[in-house]
Amino acid sequence: MTETASAPERAVRADASGVVHTPAGAAARIVSLVPSITELLFDLGLGDQIVGRTAFCVHPVPQVKAVRSVGGTKALNWDKLNAARATHVIVNIDETPKELADALSAAGYTVVVTHPVEVTDNIALFRLMGALFGRAAEAEALVDAFNRALAALSDAAHAWHSRSVLYLIWREPWMTISRDTYIARMLALVNWLSVPATTGVRYPVIDLDEALLAAADLVLFSSEPFPFGDRHVAAFGEAFPRHAAKARLIDAEMVSWYGSRVLKGLPYLAAFATPTALAAGTDR
Repeated sequence: MTETASAPERAVRADASGVVHTPAGAAARIVSLVPSITELLFDLGLGDQIVGRTAFCVHPVPQVKAVRSVGGTKALNWDKLNAARATHVIVNIDETPKELADALSAAGYTVVVTHPVEVTDNIALFRLMGALFGRAAEAEALVDAFNRALAALSDAAHAWHSRSVLYLIWREPWMTISRDTYIARMLALVNWLSVPATTGVRYPVIDLDEALLAAADLVLFSSEPFPFGDRHVAAFGEAFPRHAAKARLIDAEMVSWYGSRVLKGLPYLAAFATPTALAAGTDR
């Protein structure tokens, strides 16, 4: 559900699953199973209340290293989780298996479900976390910064050439994104549309073949969840020489991490998408 910046502040808010949560404020002990949300919590000034994270929560450095890891995004060490004495566990529909979220709820944790799809859903996300954990003013500061960053990107709309892009997130098997994802909506801000145009699932397995590559103006190798690097781009060029010039590495954190990372992601994408940067083949 998309929320605009003019929406009134509310004392109680519903999460992405529709569950209405009562503000917990300073009494909350928070475990985040979503790397981008962990970063957001720190940026809201909640570092002292974060009592658990995943091994994939790597920002901000070095503060995040002081928080215990309770496992991965899809599998938990329940002993470590219980030892953290958490009150709230933050999950994400794409990253957290429903069975795990249900088990957390059954165990007595307050489970907060997130699911940004539109880029502007960051506004509701900021306000949800701010309202839940007593950081409403800090959340509004992020909303203001987000609106400025989005406006700056929109002001440069004339610079974005329409392109079809194949955004790769995995190999063996090859996987990409559907247009109904946060990543695709980020790319659409610079007039880039992901291919294939229609898919039955949000993160489909694909055949990296001539037909698909012919439909793409760019082939973007993301830095996560699979850590694509220069050698993968080189191997692609050898396997598909006709399309070698389309390949680029892209910093996935900048286009797939919602939350406060979007404040860096929007200008990153603006710079990445300029004709000069594309011609240079840079991912920075």
